[in-house]
Amino acid sequence: MAKAPFPIIPELTGIAIAYRNLSMIADRVLPRVTAVGTQVFKYFLYSLAQGFTIPDTKVGRRGKPNQVEFSAEEKEASTTDYGLEDGIPQADIGNAPPGIDPRAMSVEYIMNLIALDREVRVASLVFNPATYPTANKITLSGTSQFSDNSSDPIGVISDALDTCIVRPNVMVIGRPAFSKLARHPQIVSACLRNPGEAGVARRQDIAALFELEEILVGEAFVNTARKGQTASLSRCWGKHLSLVYRNKQAAPMRDVTFGMTVPWGAPIAGSWPDKNIGLRGGEMVRAGESTCELITCADAAYFIQNAVN
Repeated sequence: MAKAPFPIIPELTGIAIAYRNLSMIADRVLPRVTAVGTQVFKYFLYSLAQGFTIPDTKVGRRGKPNQVEFSAEEKEASTTDYGLEDGIPQADIGNAPPGIDPRAMSVEYIMNLIALDREVRVASLVFNPATYPTANKITLSGTSQFSDNSSDPIGVISDALDTCIVRPNVMVIGRPAFSKLARHPQIVSACLRNPGEAGVARRQDIAALFELEEILVGEAFVNTARKGQTASLSRCWGKHLSLVYRNKQAAPMRDVTFGMTVPWGAPIAGSWPDKNIGLRGGEMVRAGESTCELITCADAAYFIQNAVN
């Protein structure tokens, strides 16, 4: 990775690498793979047909076996830099309580915003109908939505899981949709072994019901108001549901997985003196990372749009 033309401080970089907002799920929806060596990299898109089309495998006593050829479409992608700066007056640094480093606090603040930006990007990609093949998505409305007690969430979700060429192992769902799904009489009855008249099904029980490894519930909020206006918070993850096949060990040049995040290098952080901050000058702190979010096998996922009203 190219050397940055500003001082990268190991202690601040350690914070940038380690900092994770626990309310965000982007890193578990599109897991980070091994960092690539250059910003521009290549990955393969494989044809599903070649893995499911059976050639003639019979071999005569003196015959030669038929040959097969496995091909893939080579794609090129590149990582994007995401970073922010924060100017800290020297007075704040000098007056900080013992054991408090304003620069470290700044890195945490910056990386939280970087993570929130990533959460919005991943949610917009995963909950975008255009990401999925025509046969792998459905839009619910009226009495078919899971917010209606007469709907059939077990049937809809089970049919969706059976539609994918590779059975999904993870459910990604926004908090508004999950809260209503967990209270749906059909789900409550199946998970709690009761008539379904009251109760809330646990996340792990719903996962077991559909034979899923994990249910990821999007909790994060983002302010959608313009700068200077009164804050208007909305959920990063809406009222939708995606069923995806996630392979945490997948790599850009092989393996089937719904999607992944390809980093270039590790997150970085550093600071340098800036005479233009306040009366006494100060330090400018910069932190960020370089990543690329990829959908590598949309056939291994199913999108249920407007799961609730």
